Amino acid sequence: MRTLTITFLALLLAACATQPAPQTAAPAASLAPAVPASEVREVAETLHGVEIRDPYRWLEDQDAPATRDWIARQNTYTDAILGNRPEPALFAPRLRELLSTDKVSTPMYRAGRYFFKRREVGQDLYSIYMREGATAKDQLLIDPAPLSADHTTNVGVSDVSTDGKVLAYFVRKGGADEYEIHFFDVDARQDIGTPLPLARYYGTTVTPERQVYFTRQNADGPRVYRRALGGGAETEVFGAGYTKEKIIFNTSSDDGRYMLIHVFHGSAPKKTELYLDDLRDNEPARTVVNDLDFRSTGEMAGDFVVIQSNWDAPNDRVFVAPAASPGRANWKEIVPENPKAAIQGTSLAGGRVFVSYLEDVKPRIIGYDLQGDRKEEVSFDTLGNLATMSGTWDSPLAFFSFSSYHMPPTIYQYDVARGERTVFARESAPVVSENFTVEQVWYPSKDGTRIPMFLMYKKGLQRNGKNPTYMTAYGGFTSSMLPNFSASAITWAEQGGIYAVPNLRGGGEFGEGWHRAGMLDKKQNTFDDFIAAAEFLIRERYTSSRNLGISGGSNGGLLVAATAMQRPELVSAVICSFPLIDMIRYHQFLVAGYWVPEYGSSADPEQFRWLYAYSPYHHVKRGTKYPAMLFITGDADTRVAPLHARKMTALMQRDAANGPEDPILLRYHEAFGHSGGEPLNVQVTN
Repeated sequence: MRTLTITFLALLLAACATQPAPQTAAPAASLAPAVPASEVREVAETLHGVEIRDPYRWLEDQDAPATRDWIARQNTYTDAILGNRPEPALFAPRLRELLSTDKVSTPMYRAGRYFFKRREVGQDLYSIYMREGATAKDQLLIDPAPLSADHTTNVGVSDVSTDGKVLAYFVRKGGADEYEIHFFDVDARQDIGTPLPLARYYGTTVTPERQVYFTRQNADGPRVYRRALGGGAETEVFGAGYTKEKIIFNTSSDDGRYMLIHVFHGSAPKKTELYLDDLRDNEPARTVVNDLDFRSTGEMAGDFVVIQSNWDAPNDRVFVAPAASPGRANWKEIVPENPKAAIQGTSLAGGRVFVSYLEDVKPRIIGYDLQGDRKEEVSFDTLGNLATMSGTWDSPLAFFSFSSYHMPPTIYQYDVARGERTVFARESAPVVSENFTVEQVWYPSKDGTRIPMFLMYKKGLQRNGKNPTYMTAYGGFTSSMLPNFSASAITWAEQGGIYAVPNLRGGGEFGEGWHRAGMLDKKQNTFDDFIAAAEFLIRERYTSSRNLGISGGSNGGLLVAATAMQRPELVSAVICSFPLIDMIRYHQFLVAGYWVPEYGSSADPEQFRWLYAYSPYHHVKRGTKYPAMLFITGDADTRVAPLHARKMTALMQRDAANGPEDPILLRYHEAFGHSGGEPLNVQVTN
């Protein structure tokens, strides 16, 4: 739960006269604080015959004194507008109660030891623990609390050696994507060796020989390196020639003999390359696949590589190939494509190939052996999220978890050989699940495509067209939106609200065909699906435009911003977090080159036309009344450049016909970013 959901609720409640919460009248215009002035410094350029005007390009310079002054004035204005509203006090105690529980992550099992993150009641941050044996007492290994006075430095598990004696853990400051990697002697209870310096990493492995393999994103592109655990020189082992728009991810087999190297052509790409390196010889890495415009991923099963691919299979299928000759000529299909269920992931544990499926956005996991014989199935009757099975090929144990909006997560340990499951950890959040309804509805989009949507609300809710409704979605990069436990959804529903999540095209709920129907030149389908969801909720009298608010972050921030520009009358409030907004220039900043395969680039004349047609920054119409809008970003977002929210706030404050009752606001943080960074106390109170 991001803290700023509280602020969104305040905005939404201000527009929802039917909400059974204490209300205060909107301030008179004469008493409202003045909107901060934003200097116009018009920049004009012509792209592919179209003149583009940008009055606030100067706000792209994040460190300029004028930008910092502008940010400070915006935060002061937001505080003045929202600071005295009663809604945060209404929601904060219940949110704190739901969030302040003992939380445990799915463990990593190594040589009889369980390694996991845990946040105990009363703590702000997750610490790293170890449990020796299923019933032993948890032992604290890494406590991040002393690392920062404001508790904005957090830690997590990167890898554990197969003997369970060396822990590699990351140290992240705030919400930046970059972090350090430290090494810890589990028996001696102390850090060892030299940490890997602050950078963006993709995959870290500690081998039995105490070598560390890791992928680091450099200025000129990603590279895979090897280094002794204790420190010393780094040796580049893979990546020469790959540019910064590529992502390389490395993993190793249980015994440390093989390293699999994935080369992704952008985020959620249409193409990946896969290589297999036998670390016991000096030969170059063998090619598993590099000649297909399809996506393939692999894992090691002893001396075999298991490959999940959408090669001529939009819903994916699974192959196996020998490590000695893993090329495509030797691939053997063991799990064929299922035309009714899309494969979401493949994992290996206990000598099984566990395949995670979604059928009509309902999850199940099926286990197979290397010959493709079906062995077991894991599923639940309740609508919810069944997390992918985790483990290692040689381990006897696997782990999975299940939750729903109204059901706290339960982590299960599964003994593969015996086919027995036991509870490893269960979150005991104070909620009575039976008090809520979670349903799946279907509605037609603009072009007639049937779109599913999850709804959660308190039992007995009447469809009277007046229910405050919070709708959020994502719709991109093959990401599938399933019902996960949500303190904000529970708190909202308990106050009479509806929590709605449509499964838009661009996601992965129905395989690669669903993804491609909402990317590149078809991105408008994603917005149309979201708009149609709002229209359905209004038409079926769940809510009304006056009582409907929408929220989204990152690609979802683009979604809600585009919706507000295209249909400003449809909703009353918008929260837009860490968003992409200027789609003409987005690819020039930070790591946005990763996303060109998803959106396109304005450098290309045809792709420019797609992007310019919906780019929110270029569709603000002067004199139009828009919903109340809150943009959220911060300096620590090193993934989506904060300049998007800055520029859009300034432009809308200038051109929108909004007043103090439906303001355009910016909440700008210094320590928080795309990867979180908020301690629990800030999540609840900010």
